[in-house]
Amino acid sequence: MPSPLRQPGAVLLVSLYELGHQPLQLASPLGFLRARGFAPQALDLHAERFADERVAAARVILVSVPMHTALRLGLRFLDRARACNPQALIAFYGLYATLNAGHLLKKGADATIGGEYESALVALCEAVADSPTGKAGLGPIAGVQTADHAAAPVLARLPFVVPARDSLLPLSRYARFDPGDGPERPAGYTEASRGCLHLCRHCPIPPVYGGRFFVVPRDIVLADVRQQVAAGAAHITFGDPDFLNGPRHSLELLRALHAEFPALTFDVTCKVEHILRQHTLWPELARLGVRFVVSAVESLSPAVLTLLQKGHTPADVEAALQLLRAAGIAMRPSLVAFTPLTTLADYRELLGFVARHDLVEHVDPVQFTIRLLVPPGSYLLQVPELVQHLGPLDEARLCYPWRHPDPRMDELHQQVTRRVEDGLAGKEPPGQILSALGELLQACDPAPREAVRLEQSRARASRVPRLTEPWFC
Repeated sequence: MPSPLRQPGAVLLVSLYELGHQPLQLASPLGFLRARGFAPQALDLHAERFADERVAAARVILVSVPMHTALRLGLRFLDRARACNPQALIAFYGLYATLNAGHLLKKGADATIGGEYESALVALCEAVADSPTGKAGLGPIAGVQTADHAAAPVLARLPFVVPARDSLLPLSRYARFDPGDGPERPAGYTEASRGCLHLCRHCPIPPVYGGRFFVVPRDIVLADVRQQVAAGAAHITFGDPDFLNGPRHSLELLRALHAEFPALTFDVTCKVEHILRQHTLWPELARLGVRFVVSAVESLSPAVLTLLQKGHTPADVEAALQLLRAAGIAMRPSLVAFTPLTTLADYRELLGFVARHDLVEHVDPVQFTIRLLVPPGSYLLQVPELVQHLGPLDEARLCYPWRHPDPRMDELHQQVTRRVEDGLAGKEPPGQILSALGELLQACDPAPREAVRLEQSRARASRVPRLTEPWFC
């Protein structure tokens, strides 16, 4: 007789937020669990309501927390799920499960799993299925951390299976691709690799992966894209931390996809230094359908770039921008606009750079509000020039708060955040919001300097390729 845990709905996977796309961190473990005889259900609380009956019926609830926003929402979910189903085993998995394992276990989670988590999720479910007392009395499981058993993140190559998407919400419920010169199109999401070679100090990936990355086999990625195209996707986001960590793998994958789906378009994420290092690839990547590149520019301040250990300079940013433009690919920079080392002059240069280089439509206004996040486990906690500005861990926000040594910067951040929120609520164009931020900066720092103004003769009037949901952590 099969274990009750293998009955439909006994295992429930929950996603809180994955940047507005159909959650791969549900689809991938769904595939792994099905391959081992389980019949899990999925609940995406970014796109659907809390389902009391599904939560109450589950024996094991697996909560995906790949980013900070998902983690904070996950803690709220934990309280509600416990009230709804006190007996269920509730485990958190993903990057932020590892970074916040101690806090999650203290708050009532039964287990946390990080790194290449799918096999450990399966092992946990099999252990519960085979236990005569359910979750009680489970022994050590590789990769699974509990209050009684410590475990390191899983860092081993997995026997990947095709993500299972048939039980997820349709792509029409998620972010779409706006090409800038035509109608919006349904967008899918996949990953060609996981982890990262690099050790940027502010990124949550290095404390978990330690500079390692793993490619997803090409046949698995191709099969995943095929099923999304069959479901209506006309554009695919590659969400790899850096698409060019394995350039040969990525290029061969795009060639195969373009040969099979010539009209399919893509966006990828890539470090500035990789944009420059792989400079010969971009004309071909453009021909293969890459329409924009998300790049973690973060700052134009040499001091901040050194603090974050980004591996590029302000001059490199300009060179990468020109290289992509020459290939007909848009750059969409992500920013860490406020840090304890950022000065008023740095912020002025950032706004001016965006205006001078016709990036007004390329930078989502929310990027001008991003404040450096220092979560538990961050490499930033090893940097003395930053640590001196940190307060004790804020357990409600799950980060170390900081104050700027220049109080005007903290006041500017509050004003900028309010102004961007108001501008987005009022559907103001990005150029209008940028000009307003320049006025706030001028009022905050009234020394006789040239105000940040849009150069209307150079500012592009047309929209540029983007997804319909801005990205943030």
